[in-house]
Amino acid sequence: MINDLKICGIADPKTLNYILNHPYPPKFIGFITNYKKSKRYVTYENLKNLVNVDKKHSNFVSVLVSPTNELLEKIKDLNFDYYQLYDVDPVRTIEIKEKYKIKIISALTISNKKDVDRYKDYLKISEIILFDSKGYHRSESFDHNLLEQVPNEVNKMIAGNIQIDDIPNFKNKGFIIDLSGSIENNEGKKDINKIDRLLKLFAKK
Repeated sequence: MINDLKICGIADPKTLNYILNHPYPPKFIGFITNYKKSKRYVTYENLKNLVNVDKKHSNFVSVLVSPTNELLEKIKDLNFDYYQLYDVDPVRTIEIKEKYKIKIISALTISNKKDVDRYKDYLKISEIILFDSKGYHRSESFDHNLLEQVPNEVNKMIAGNIQIDDIPNFKNKGFIIDLSGSIENNEGKKDINKIDRLLKLFAKK
């Protein structure tokens, strides 16, 4: 089965409101908090207003790449349930988790089996392990077969240029599916029609 769904890269109130009020909202909604290379990056002032809403049945995820102490102090009171951490080692992850009393998604970028095996270092620290491509802000894929040896009991999320039509392929994999680029239009903005199709498809999982 597919465990849950995450829609990432939300940057405007209209799209967020649509998702939150959809009959089949995702469990997770992600916001690019500090990675300025991403077209989905949200400035602090806009982010503060964007996430200051009733989340209803969804969890808000702050997506962070090597966050500084200064940034973490700045966002600590924002309406987030999880920090999704890229390029953060296990020791630093523990520090962040304990100081801010926040749930952690440890994001690992994958190109080979050695990259996958790093999940073992985060198992006792993180609520979720995310396996992503090396693309960061670019929608790139990786060989999902590399994840076949990850035990089913690991609470795992998968990203990396996953398309809406790929959803049925994950039915028996036990993943939380994370999508962003595949639900955007040609201008790189979130497409309401694609989001609606995704959420309705996922509801039939």
